[in-house]
Amino acid sequence: MIDVNQLRRGASFTVDNQIYKVLNYQHIKPGRGNATIRVKVRDLRSGTTTDMTFNSGTAVQDIEVDRRRAQFLYDDGQFLTFMDMETYEQPQIRKELFGDDLLYLKENMELRLSSYEGEYIDYELPQSADYQVTEAEPAVAGDTATAAFKKVKLETGLVVQTPLFVVIGDTIRVNTEDGSYITRV
Repeated sequence: MIDVNQLRRGASFTVDNQIYKVLNYQHIKPGRGNATIRVKVRDLRSGTTTDMTFNSGTAVQDIEVDRRRAQFLYDDGQFLTFMDMETYEQPQIRKELFGDDLLYLKENMELRLSSYEGEYIDYELPQSADYQVTEAEPAVAGDTATAAFKKVKLETGLVVQTPLFVVIGDTIRVNTEDGSYITRV
């Protein structure tokens, strides 16, 4: 058991047989009375995000999540196949776990997979990744007061706003947290 005052961003715990990961932590101390702990959590099985409030001193069951490096191999339409970089096992994970982040996955990309009691429940993409541009709008530099951007489509189908000088065939680095352009590689 762990006291709710020890919950921090990234911590995992269970309540009523549901597995949660803390996304945001807030300690609220009013002028009188007990402090409350407000956390924004994601249910790691369903993917839903909710807010939870606990009274100070309450305990929740912490869990030990096994995090392992894995390499993305392929998508068979229903499942994504990875290779564990230590044991060389090839777990298959349902596509729904990744949601919109599916567009950031490309073959041979390394990431971290988290499992609890043999069930894969979470993932962690690398901070940034390099992708090749497959489609780009023609760009015309006009009378602009600020930096001009255009949309390009990457090899995975992801659409990113980039500066006008990016053309088809370029390789660009993208921030996987917010999908923003970082630099041309």
